[in-house]
Amino acid sequence: MEISARLSSKGQITVPRAVREALSLEEGDRLVFRVEGDHAVLARTPDLLTLAGSVSVPAVKRGTPWAEVLRQTRRARAAERR
Repeated sequence: MEISARLSSKGQITVPRAVREALSLEEGDRLVFRVEGDHAVLARTPDLLTLAGSVSVPAVKRGTPWAEVLRQTRRARAAERR
């Protein structure tokens, strides 16, 4: 399916009905644009309930406070950017 949409002066687009129906989009759904070369791919982001249980936590990490997990993740990402 290929459908076009016009960009408004405010940088907004209306997702065409056929695309909303094909992706089962509803008001309030979050979308992600992924740029690949000279085009972008639009996808619906799954909600947290859909993702629940899809990521396993190593036994050694279970019980780690969430704030510590975030701190470690941020530190690792910062190191990757250097």
